[in-house]
Amino acid sequence: MAVQASRQASSKTESYVDNKRKEDIRRANIVAARAVADAVRTSLGPKGMDKMISTASGEVIITNDGATILNKMEVLQPAAKMLVELSKSQDVVAGDGTTTVVVIAGALLKQCLSLLDAGIHPTVISDALHKASLKAVDVLTAMAVPVELSDRESLVKSASTSLNSKVVSQYSTLLAPLAVDAVLSVVDPEKPDLIDLRDVKIVKKLGGTVDDTELVKGLVFDKKASHAAGGPTRVDNAKIAVIQFQISPPKTDIEQSIVVSDYTQMDRILKEERNYILGMIKKIKATGCNVLLIQKSILRDAVTDLSLHYLAKAKIMVIKDVERDEIEFITKTLNCLPIANIEHFRAEKLGYADLVEEASLGDGKIVKITGIKNMGRTTTVLVRGSNQLVLDEAERSLHDALCVVRCLVNKKFLIAGGGAPEIELSRQLGAWAKVLQGMESYCVRSFAEALEVIPYTLAENAGLNPITIVTELRNRHAQGEINAGINVRKGQITNILEENVVQPLLVSTSAITLATECVRMILKIDDIVTVR
Repeated sequence: MAVQASRQASSKTESYVDNKRKEDIRRANIVAARAVADAVRTSLGPKGMDKMISTASGEVIITNDGATILNKMEVLQPAAKMLVELSKSQDVVAGDGTTTVVVIAGALLKQCLSLLDAGIHPTVISDALHKASLKAVDVLTAMAVPVELSDRESLVKSASTSLNSKVVSQYSTLLAPLAVDAVLSVVDPEKPDLIDLRDVKIVKKLGGTVDDTELVKGLVFDKKASHAAGGPTRVDNAKIAVIQFQISPPKTDIEQSIVVSDYTQMDRILKEERNYILGMIKKIKATGCNVLLIQKSILRDAVTDLSLHYLAKAKIMVIKDVERDEIEFITKTLNCLPIANIEHFRAEKLGYADLVEEASLGDGKIVKITGIKNMGRTTTVLVRGSNQLVLDEAERSLHDALCVVRCLVNKKFLIAGGGAPEIELSRQLGAWAKVLQGMESYCVRSFAEALEVIPYTLAENAGLNPITIVTELRNRHAQGEINAGINVRKGQITNILEENVVQPLLVSTSAITLATECVRMILKIDDIVTVR
């Protein structure tokens, strides 16, 4: 009898597959992804540190923005690459909270490791995580405070919360209202949920400090008007044409040449060229146009010295070398049409503005167009800074602030910041885990514990004692203070909503859903196959 039993057992074990390797690969993936998460963890929150990234080409970037840091990091391990993609997708969805999302994913992975060690099957963990994340989004939505677009103050508060964790945080009083005004001037009242941030153009100019940053109702070109032959540099009541053709004599095709034998022919060619250009300029002048924006041209010079001379005589201001991809923005702002051929040059295609003038700024000059008649819904922000690094970082921070305002316009709900929502989630999910049965409750409890990483890291980065702070926070929340959070400035726990630390609901919900999705992906992978 015993012999038979052992035979059956052996036949069962023969079909046993070695699972050790799959465990190892899963573990390696989790460890690699956690390493990436720990790299950005220190830059979370208003007291977070900045990273200095030195690229292969020798340029240096100083930044606090999770997406930028991860983007520039050379990550080779495939699972760790998923975290980079994760912060990118958070950047696309919400624009802010790129560090938060990676930190949450790292904490979840840490919890998953201990669950896997306890022998729980990955699929069970993954399903429980999914359930928990759906529940988390409901809890967050219940916590949120609705906000109106007319309530400018709330918008400014949330923008300044976003800016507070950046390098340029000391300028948040200036940049936050600026971001709000920029977005609100771009919003189309008919379709308020479609905001294209490409309608807010950010022009960077060296010199001055970030304090000199301003919002320009109109257009700014980071180049000077062409001064050849003394053309005008300031035009009132401007009629502006955007042209995509060249004001220069026609050339032969590349491979051909014309042989001219005697001087009379030379003179005739030059005379023809002159007449050709003059004819063009007369047509331009006839429509009353007095400012030309000329698109950069590849085929031949967009303007020659001769044509510049005649344009200056006709008192037409010329701004040449306008980039091709700026044309759409310019025509939208000026409410005019680009002109592709001299034959189509008509007055109705022009844009009208009160003033076009050249101003000197820093070491260069810029051209400002202001007082545009029936201007399109666009706006320009002129960012100043003492060096290139500050400029780039100011631009990235502004982009984050703009995204935050855009989130609020899309989904009009605010939520407290400062680790308050995370602790509240942790508390409510912990309570919910007690109701569930079996493995699920175990996994949900781990999810709840993982969310405490945000307040923990906030406290740690601010140099407070994380354990005391998080315990105290839990205590406050258990007593029903939903909005109690860490006040990093005072180094204690206060009601965060009263301290004006707020963020859009979309940032928190998308952070949690995206992080769990990414973790579930990593859990499901049990083998890496390299294809050479």
